[in-house]
Amino acid sequence: MVELTPTSSFRLDGRRALVTGAGRGIGLTAAAALAEAGAHVTLAARTASEVEEAAAAIRARGQQADALALDVTDIDGVRRALAARAPYHVLVNNAGMNRPKMLPDVTVDDFDAIMGLNVRAAFFMAQTVAKRLLDEQQPGSIINISSQMGHVGAARRTVYCASKHAMEGFTKAMAVELAPHKIRVNSLGPTFLETPMTRPFFENKAFRDEVLSKIKLGRLGQLEELTGAIVFLASDASSLMTGSALVLDGGWTAE
Repeated sequence: MVELTPTSSFRLDGRRALVTGAGRGIGLTAAAALAEAGAHVTLAARTASEVEEAAAAIRARGQQADALALDVTDIDGVRRALAARAPYHVLVNNAGMNRPKMLPDVTVDDFDAIMGLNVRAAFFMAQTVAKRLLDEQQPGSIINISSQMGHVGAARRTVYCASKHAMEGFTKAMAVELAPHKIRVNSLGPTFLETPMTRPFFENKAFRDEVLSKIKLGRLGQLEELTGAIVFLASDASSLMTGSALVLDGGWTAE
């Protein structure tokens, strides 16, 4: 009799997931996808009303979700909030920002704001979730939401590129440390996505043409195109993957 290899499960039943920046965009998309895969999802963001409404929409589908009002740049506040909750087996470390400017126009405040959220806050969020898993001796998956800009450079994005290259670095180093404890750490790097927040930028034809010339598939990404990758990284389907960058960039970084 031929022995067939079983297929790994993409299901997340019984697991707890935390998604930061979950009120809209990539964060909300990730939270909805993880809940649909069976996880109990906590949606975290600064604006309580936004995540409460989003969590209610997920519960209305018959899935498990709650909301957590949280400023991820407040490291002590993050530690207190997560200490009061059961450990999270999945973290989607998504809260981030950008202020696109040409190099001569970048201010110290721009630099501190971008690095403070994209690097400092993201680093300590991952540390806090990982420490709790270590204490409880439980496995987990940390998914750092990076960008194609963590692998290349681009005009008007000097600080943003610096922040995402830094995230790619700490993703790899955390993966090395945490692998013996069955905690996996990977990054997800999307290209430009068409969202309510980005749509006004793409009304500028010159900018749109510049972006589309670099995306080999010739179009902007859609939020739903991230869902499979997020569930994959969170689930046992990616059990052999850690310290890696999963880039969903339409071919931007291929040349």
